[in-house]
Amino acid sequence: MASKTPRILIVDDEPNIRFVLGELLSREGYQTDDCGDGLTAVEKISKEHFDMVIMDLRMPRMDGMTALKKAREIRPDIIVLMISAHGTEKTAVEAIENGAYDYISKPFDLNETRIVVRRALEKLRLSETVSDLRRQTISRFAFGNIIGQSAAMREVYHLIERVKDNDVSVLVTGESGTGKELVAAAVHHNSPRGAGPFIKVNTAAIPETLLESELFGHERGAFTGAVSQKIGKFEAANSGTIFLDEIGDMSLPLQAKLLRVLQEREIERVGSTKTVKVDIRVVCATNRDLGKCVENGSFREDLYYRINVLPVFLPPIRKRKEDIPLLIDHFIDQYNSKLGCNIHGVEPEALELLMGYPWPGNVRELENIVQRSMLMTGGETITASVLPPVVRSGGASETSLAPNSGPLEDLDLSSLLNTNNFELPLAERLTKISDHIERFLIRAALARTGGHRQETADLLRISRKSLHNKMVRHELFDE
Repeated sequence: MASKTPRILIVDDEPNIRFVLGELLSREGYQTDDCGDGLTAVEKISKEHFDMVIMDLRMPRMDGMTALKKAREIRPDIIVLMISAHGTEKTAVEAIENGAYDYISKPFDLNETRIVVRRALEKLRLSETVSDLRRQTISRFAFGNIIGQSAAMREVYHLIERVKDNDVSVLVTGESGTGKELVAAAVHHNSPRGAGPFIKVNTAAIPETLLESELFGHERGAFTGAVSQKIGKFEAANSGTIFLDEIGDMSLPLQAKLLRVLQEREIERVGSTKTVKVDIRVVCATNRDLGKCVENGSFREDLYYRINVLPVFLPPIRKRKEDIPLLIDHFIDQYNSKLGCNIHGVEPEALELLMGYPWPGNVRELENIVQRSMLMTGGETITASVLPPVVRSGGASETSLAPNSGPLEDLDLSSLLNTNNFELPLAERLTKISDHIERFLIRAALARTGGHRQETADLLRISRKSLHNKMVRHELFDE
């Protein structure tokens, strides 16, 4: 805005009004254009850039109020100043509610008009400056889609830079929702392999009986249902990077096969004796303490050292709260266009609540709450009133700590326990109640263990396989 002359479109069906305003604004140093009806104005706005529109209310072909609404649909950031000889307080309020910056009545005072225009364009300039600064800040402290300026995040950026020109294995650790997949993607895209494939595998989300085939592929007839040859994820990642998420949940037999792949850089499809060479980089991630897993025998020590050449730890956002404002700005910029919003920031009271919340779900939870708050707000800033109760109260209930827990409303049993409603058969009602309670308890157990599958199974006194099946049924796996 500061580097260019503002353009103003004058819309009025009276030629002398257009002439007077044009002369006034030209003397102020603005570029002007004009037309005599709302329909032509809307066509001009859709094809040309204008910083401001000064528009009469009553015009032929399309009235000013309709043209105002259409102009704001085309350009949500455009400033519209309404003028009319038929002004009433009700009309002024309606114009402002529909997005007009201000409203003046004919006959208007030229000096007053000059001041209103100047103030409106100054507001636009400041808004654009703030947006530019926000984008510059995000760009300065971002690595791909990883956002942060804290010392811990600068160390993450440094480690990614260190490995970008070589193929050493990387192990990304941290709690669920901290962005481990984003780090893996940054390692890949900032390396010479960036033009190659980036294949992601959540090893915990695939049943153990299918995981070997998923990773290494299979030959036709290798097992029941194998009606054709299948290329596995390792072959698909050839010349690129394979990202193995939740590596700590992999069974010991599969760990042995993975170790061989990492040592020999070759795989065997299930049902085949032939080896296939693979040229890949391996990045693994886990929210478990693999050192302790090695000690208790649930993870192979030789595989641990093979995948842990370069460890990258992602801290939870409660340990890097100075990054929260940057993350909020990033998500607002990201979702404004996707959600059709025009949010410019967060009010101080709301930001204070967001900074004070412990964020058990980490960056994923913050993204979800920012997105939801943008949809709930009726203005241009996120206010404290649209934040979820759990944030306004300053702390989460234990059920909100589970990965991918979904809305708390899912746990509301009131409708199922309503004794005035017996539409559902008893057996069906009991099944639904049981499902709700089971999901509630699994989420709480996942929260207590930080998402660790084996510890969660032990806490619930069920097998790990049973926990896996229940998590699949209740859709509790991380996205």
